[in-house]
Amino acid sequence: MDSALLGEVMSLLMFATACGVLLLGFPVAFTLAGTALAFAGVGHLLGVFNMSLLGGLPSRYFGVMVNEVLVAVPLFVFMGVMLEKSKIAEQLLETMGLLFGKMRGGLGLSVVFVGMLLAASTGIVGATVVTMGLLSLPTMLKAGYDPKLACGTICASGTLGQIIPPSIVLVILGDILQGANTQAQLALGNYAPDPVSVIDLFAGAFLPGMVLVGMYMLWILIISVFRPDACPPVETGETRAEVRARVLRVMMPPATLIILVLGSILVGAATPTEAAAMGSVGAMLLAGRAVDARTVWPVYAAGTSLLVLVMLVSLFDLRMQRDVIPTGDLIAAIVAGACVVVVAVGVAISLGRVYRTGILSDVMRATVKISSMVFVILLGASMFSLTFRGLGGEKIVADVLHSLPGGAFGAMFVVMALMFFMGFFLDFIE
Repeated sequence: MDSALLGEVMSLLMFATACGVLLLGFPVAFTLAGTALAFAGVGHLLGVFNMSLLGGLPSRYFGVMVNEVLVAVPLFVFMGVMLEKSKIAEQLLETMGLLFGKMRGGLGLSVVFVGMLLAASTGIVGATVVTMGLLSLPTMLKAGYDPKLACGTICASGTLGQIIPPSIVLVILGDILQGANTQAQLALGNYAPDPVSVIDLFAGAFLPGMVLVGMYMLWILIISVFRPDACPPVETGETRAEVRARVLRVMMPPATLIILVLGSILVGAATPTEAAAMGSVGAMLLAGRAVDARTVWPVYAAGTSLLVLVMLVSLFDLRMQRDVIPTGDLIAAIVAGACVVVVAVGVAISLGRVYRTGILSDVMRATVKISSMVFVILLGASMFSLTFRGLGGEKIVADVLHSLPGGAFGAMFVVMALMFFMGFFLDFIE
């Protein structure tokens, strides 16, 4: 058999083997790396793989570790886990249930709405699904909801974190697409390509995410009309005025945090990494407020100062390494310095509160576990893709996609169909 053909066959076998091993339940990162090493060794023995290609792995790994965009991953994870562990998600679910519970399908609408808020404030899926499942499912079943509708609503709403910014998936895709877009444009003869950034992905995913939320809510409303027994209303003992006051008190802080994080990214005031850092600070402040609601003025002062800081950074040039500093910029820099002090004090107080309650240690452990999983998968995937290319698999993929009818749209349809099919078996990060 021709060596090139043998290499291409081995690349297909490597892909099939990796999928099979994943379906057996082996860890993703070790499956990708182990399969790649095994086929690289066999390919070297058969003379169809050049082992010197693996010499590029250290530079690839170093590139992952020093990538500034990927720093946003542990920060967003920390933000999401902090909001989950501090019971803020639980408060949101309870409050929205009171607001919509009196109408048919109201609990379902509440779950979808809170799923949207958690997706926009955490960017991670597992914590959202578990939280809403533990809190909402017993309540929905007790209220007489159809178990299929209740479970489907929770699962669908919990996975909104994959598409609604700030999504960890979009952060990782943004890093991958930057290089892929550059290579594709250079191959087409465009030597000054427009870069594809994480901000572009966030902006592009926001509207589809909102459309998806609207479709979920519309489906629940349709069910409430044609099958009213599947989603009955729930009576609450609080008056409408009390419910509105509680909703305002519970929703305003996380809603403000979401607007700050997403708004600063979409308007270009901050990079995703900077916005993630700001979101982590905001999550700590919210956690400090949730843990001890008696003394909240330091947290509110720090939150207000954080908002002022974002506005000052957007409106003024705060760099001090200049020969001539306009009076307006100088005043803004002084105010920004004072705001930093207030934020630092508020964060210190909040950290003390979450540390004493044991929340901080749980959050740090969960953040390290999730972030390590993501980065180890990236390293394993890097080895897998390098071996796949070395065996000639990239040529097969390119030939297949180019031969499909419909051009670019046909290729996109096939790729989306493949991703849809693999989504039945693999997690989103895999």
